[in-house]
Amino acid sequence: MESRLRFDITFQILGEPASKANSRKIVKFGNRMASIKSDKARRYWKSAEEQLPSGLVPTKKDVCVEIVIYYSTRRPDLDESLILDIMQGYIYENDRQVKQKKIYWQLDRDNPRSIIRVYELEELSFPEYLNI
Repeated sequence: MESRLRFDITFQILGEPASKANSRKIVKFGNRMASIKSDKARRYWKSAEEQLPSGLVPTKKDVCVEIVIYYSTRRPDLDESLILDIMQGYIYENDRQVKQKKIYWQLDRDNPRSIIRVYELEELSFPEYLNI
């Protein structure tokens, strides 16, 4: 029987993620208007892609994502959605594979960053208090 290690990776992305909900801007393409990512969101996306671990084969399994986001001010809402989108094609094939999330907000004025752990789920389970 072949033994296979479960996908489990922890890494860091430096910088403060833009809130996906608040990171859109309206631009005009010819005669039509469109909503695109803000400059901050595009800069963060490019920087984050460069910091993702290299040489990985994206997992095809369902995953749990744990993220601690360190913001530089108390102002931002906790929003991991841009980070989840950025990891598509690198860490997992599609963010629909994310079946559990544990997201934490922290403050670090001098070093905004995100510490991210992604691991395959063997089976989806719930805390006992949710099994009603």
